[in-house]
Amino acid sequence: MKAGSLEVTREGDAAVIKASGDWTVGSCTRLDLALRKLSTAQARQVSFDLAGVERLDTAGAWLAVRTLLELKAAGISGAFRGVKADHSVLLQRVADVGELPALAPHPGFNLFDFLERMGKAVIDFGKAGRGLIGFFGAMLLSFGRVLRHPSHIRFTSLVSNIEQHGLNAMPIVGLLLFFVGIVVAYQGYDQLRKFGQELLTVDLVGIAVLREMGVLITAIIIAGRSGSAFTAQIGTQQVNEEVDAIRTLGLDPMEVLVLPRVMALLIALPLLTFFADIIAILGGAFMTYMVMDMPFPQFLDRLRQAVEVKHFLVGMVKAPIFAVIISLVGCYEGMRVSGSAESVGRLTTQAVVESLFLVIILDALFANLFSFVGI
Repeated sequence: MKAGSLEVTREGDAAVIKASGDWTVGSCTRLDLALRKLSTAQARQVSFDLAGVERLDTAGAWLAVRTLLELKAAGISGAFRGVKADHSVLLQRVADVGELPALAPHPGFNLFDFLERMGKAVIDFGKAGRGLIGFFGAMLLSFGRVLRHPSHIRFTSLVSNIEQHGLNAMPIVGLLLFFVGIVVAYQGYDQLRKFGQELLTVDLVGIAVLREMGVLITAIIIAGRSGSAFTAQIGTQQVNEEVDAIRTLGLDPMEVLVLPRVMALLIALPLLTFFADIIAILGGAFMTYMVMDMPFPQFLDRLRQAVEVKHFLVGMVKAPIFAVIISLVGCYEGMRVSGSAESVGRLTTQAVVESLFLVIILDALFANLFSFVGI
C-alpha cells in the first residue's frame, strides 16, 4: 500500500492537481488537510489528474469530487483527467450525489409557526377521526354480510385470535392486576387509618377495581399487546402485498383480516376483565391480611356488604366497547401501511397511542355519565 499524496503544478493559466498513491479512507485526514490548503490563485481552470492513483474508495472519491465542487463555487472551472476505467464509475456515482444538504437550523420559538403546527395537528386529527369512522362503517357493513352468510365467518382465525389475545394474555394481566390490587389496598389503608376507618379499605378495593381499575388496566395492556400486534401483522401483509393478493382471489380483506380480530377481542376482553377483577381483589385481600390481619372470609363478607352488582356491571359494560376501539384502531392503522418497514413501525406506535387516548377519554366520559345518572 502506498499512502495517497498530491502536488500542484502550473500549465499556463491552468493549475494541475496530480494525485498519486492510495486515495482511501486511511489517507483521508491528511489528504483533506492538503486539499484545504490548496492554492489555486490566479488559475482560471483546474485539472484533477488521477492517472497516478492506484486505489480509490468512496472516501477518496468524495474528496476529489468535493474539491471540484468548491472550485466551481469559487468561479473556477475544473475537470478530471487520466481517470482509470474502474475508478470512473465510482467517481460518477459520488458526483451524482452532489453536495450534501445543509443541516436545518434549530427552529426557534415563533408564534406563527406554533399556531401553524397546532392548526396542522387539528386538521390531521380531524382526518384521522373521519378515516376511523369510515373504517368503522365499512366494518359494520362487512359484519352485516357475515351475519347474513354465517359460512363466511373464519372460525379458525377467530379461535386462533382468541387464544393469542385472550388466553395467552392471562399471565401478564393476572400478574399486573394482582399488584394493582395490592397497591390500591395499601394506599387506601394508609390514608383511611388516619381517620380510624381502616375497614373501608375493603370498600375502596372492591369499588375501585370493579368499576375502574380492572377494565381500564386490562384495556391498556391489551392496547399495547394486541392493538400493536394487529397493526404490525396487517401492515406486514400490506408490505408483502398479501392484502392485494386476497383481493385478487375475490375475497374481502375486511372479512378475512379485520372481522376475526375484532370479534376475537370482543369475546376475549370481557373475559379478561372478569379474570382481572378477581385477581385484583385477591391482591387487595392479600394486602389487607398483611396490614390489618383481616382473614379472607371476613374480607369477602365485608366485600359482599360494600359492593353491589351495579359496580360489577359498570366495569363489564365498558369492556366490549374498549375491545371494539382497540381492535378497530389497530386494524385501521395496519391497513394504512404504505409499503415500507418504516411505515409499519410508525403506524404501530400511532395505533397504540390512539387506542390509549380513546380508551382513557371514553372511560372518563363513562365515569361522568354513570355519575350523572346515579349508577
